[in-house]
Amino acid sequence: MKLRTRLIISFCIIIFVPVLLAIATIWGFGQYQMKAVRQIYNIDGNAYDYFVNSFKVLSRFTKSAYEDLQDVSESLPEKLEDLSYLEEVNRQLSEKYSYLLVRKGQELIYNGNTGSEPVPEKDLPEYDSDAIQSAASGFYIEGEEQALIKQIDFNFQDGENGSIFIITSMERILPDIKGVLLDLMISVFLILIFTAGMLTVWIYQGIINPIRKLEIAAQNIKAGNLDFTIEAEGKDEIGELCRNFEEMRFRLKESAEEKVAGEKENKVLISNISHDLKTPITAIKGYVEGIMDGVADTPEKHDRYIRTIYNKANEMDMLINELTLYSRIDTNRIPYNFNRINVADYFEDCVEEVGLDLEAKNIKLTYINYADRDVLIIADPEQLRRVINNIIGNSVKYLDKSQGFINMRIRDVGDFIQVEIEDNGKGIAARDLPYIFDRFYRTDASRNSATGGSGIGLSIVKKIIEDHGGKIWANSKEETGTIMYFVIRKYQEVIS
Repeated sequence: MKLRTRLIISFCIIIFVPVLLAIATIWGFGQYQMKAVRQIYNIDGNAYDYFVNSFKVLSRFTKSAYEDLQDVSESLPEKLEDLSYLEEVNRQLSEKYSYLLVRKGQELIYNGNTGSEPVPEKDLPEYDSDAIQSAASGFYIEGEEQALIKQIDFNFQDGENGSIFIITSMERILPDIKGVLLDLMISVFLILIFTAGMLTVWIYQGIINPIRKLEIAAQNIKAGNLDFTIEAEGKDEIGELCRNFEEMRFRLKESAEEKVAGEKENKVLISNISHDLKTPITAIKGYVEGIMDGVADTPEKHDRYIRTIYNKANEMDMLINELTLYSRIDTNRIPYNFNRINVADYFEDCVEEVGLDLEAKNIKLTYINYADRDVLIIADPEQLRRVINNIIGNSVKYLDKSQGFINMRIRDVGDFIQVEIEDNGKGIAARDLPYIFDRFYRTDASRNSATGGSGIGLSIVKKIIEDHGGKIWANSKEETGTIMYFVIRKYQEVIS
């Protein structure tokens, strides 16, 4: 889920969920409490109507007690002087937060108030036998004790005026409604806590947890530890950030591993070059000392010493050239000058160039071109010649037969020209064949003076062929020989 969507949902939850839950809670509590109120206060019909009209509530509150006392005052007024009867009526009224007063003449003969501040006698209304009195009538008094007073005027049995007062305390009225309000307040508070908790958990899982993972990952990278993974669970912006961070970690790890591998390869290269340079240098020093000491005491021996020194110097020059080219390969700075090359003419020149050298070493060279003479390729002639010379040089180096041969074949294979260079040398073991194009890999671990080398020759060949858009591979059998294959893309006219 997108972060923007998550924030919109969070906003809606904050606004609407508490409101909806509060409405549902108020309705539920209201239904439950109104049912209780109807039962306790003897309210018929819709209880909400009574709470809208407070006077109606208070009037309804003591309606039944008022009507009973009114009947008694008309039919049996003597009971209003019966203390036990008055106590029973007052007990019933006390359950409705009211109490009873009975006045005879100007004197209170019964006062049922036991808790709240009594209504002063002076605030009680005078006897008025002509006034219309009913359960729905009454008047409200203010003061320290706010109360609703209902009055029933009658005559005692002895003819003296009397009044009954039902006084309902406003401060103690409707405790269940107060309980409803308290319950509602608690419910709304709990709803807010629940909503906040739900949002906190949701946001923590969706945002804080991934950020915490990124923080830990950053600390690991800072400490140099790249051996961990960052799991991106979501598809939002945070998840995308985690995936990008994981990709960055992976690339940093690759870079660090490449750096370590490069340092290791450089150490191997320095070791190889040092060893391979030491051999011709030792030979040169030996022959120079022989000349200086007069060991070469004949013109023939002197010339042989000089030629040997020259050959060893050439070996050193080749090693240095390979090292220079390797540094260019390592930084992808090999200079290429691509041109259209006629396959037949180019490879005939190459064969003629290397043929004389091979003939001097008693190695037979055979060249066959199966492609058409007008076939062209796109290549750098200098670098391609380096490839051919390197492969043939390796073949010569590992020839172990008295009569060696090297065969070069050119084939047309569709969009490519395939070059095959075959020898009858000692061959390459099957376990070594997959690694011969790796840098610094040597099948001859001894690195003697006859077969020594930097170990980067075939890796240079592979790099050059791949930069030409081609491919190189080999087949070999021990004690039989090796065939090197590589393909170069043909030049094709683009017809518009």
